Amino acid sequence: MDFCPAYWSWLDQQFAAGVAGSIDMIGRELKDGNDELATWVKARNGQFIANDDDATQTAFVQIIDYVMTQNFNPANRDNFLAKADPWLIAKAMSTGAVVVTHESLVSEATKKVKVPNICKQFGVKCINTFEFLRLTKARFGLI
Repeated sequence: MDFCPAYWSWLDQQFAAGVAGSIDMIGRELKDGNDELATWVKARNGQFIANDDDATQTAFVQIIDYVMTQNFNPANRDNFLAKADPWLIAKAMSTGAVVVTHESLVSEATKKVKVPNICKQFGVKCINTFEFLRLTKARFGLI
């Protein structure tokens, strides 16, 4: 968080403006850490929206059904399903939101479950962090 402190202020502005958001499951995962990010998240409970609504849960079940029927590496698959990523994709499916991730789309022959691939499977727009910064015209100056 010390690398580009302006990013975190900018992110707060994006949350406040309704441009960016995240889900409760992501917030819970991040709060489990013992670092500056966990502290930052704990101070922003309102920025993490509920993901327990019916539409999101229905989309989550679709994602689980798909992932379980594919030839993914079992350990990678189980780790993916145990974390917040499928909930994030499900929320985006149910609201029409765009998923922002550091992950990249990988070959369909891969054995790994990747957020962009699951998004593509379900028609959810997925962009990387740099694309999001460009779309929002983010600018950070030197101190």
